[in-house]
Amino acid sequence: MWELLNQIVYTIFHLEVENVRELTEIVGPWLYVILFVIIFCETGLVAMPFLPGDSLLFTVGAVAGLSNGINLPLMGVLLFIAAVLGDAVNYSIGYRLGPMVFKSESSRWMNKKHLLEAQRFYEKYGAKAIVLARFVPIVRTFAPFVAGIGKMQYRRFAFYNVAGAAIWITLFLWAGYWLGAKYKDNLKVIIYGILIVSVLPIVYEVWNARRLKRAAEASPPTTAA
Repeated sequence: MWELLNQIVYTIFHLEVENVRELTEIVGPWLYVILFVIIFCETGLVAMPFLPGDSLLFTVGAVAGLSNGINLPLMGVLLFIAAVLGDAVNYSIGYRLGPMVFKSESSRWMNKKHLLEAQRFYEKYGAKAIVLARFVPIVRTFAPFVAGIGKMQYRRFAFYNVAGAAIWITLFLWAGYWLGAKYKDNLKVIIYGILIVSVLPIVYEVWNARRLKRAAEASPPTTAA
């Protein structure tokens, strides 16, 4: 039992095609359950942003392309469900925890002012934030939690949660299937490249927001005629 757990932990933090393939041979159909739990925890528990997401999906797709041990469509459906449920649970925790965390009026970091700022942010940028966050490690784990704290309308959150999960799971699994299987010797390089590209939209949004803020501060105030 401990040997199996050690194998699972080792594979999670040493994502190589051969390691995942070996784990597949050891656990068989239980691999679907293991990966479901990992994706659910990585997206649903703010205490576990260290778990792999993009790299895991990509590697699993590569293994599916190299062997017949993984049913990729079935895996895709299960991991999509895990990602949607994870974000939904994370949102719910933030929604219920927020009022308790931010009830202090005097705290510098956790007060109602910050809660209201978070709420305004997600009302304005929530759609893009929820979808784009799927492609940014660590941010992906905290985004639904903060959306819940900010009291983002759940119907709106749920729509973009589902859309973001579908795009994220499909893109990385099938990218791994086509690219990882073909270029398995350069898998790490491909993963790093994907991570860099995935961060660019968030970098642009931050840069653009600061640019607009500086422009607004630099413009002279208008006076009434």
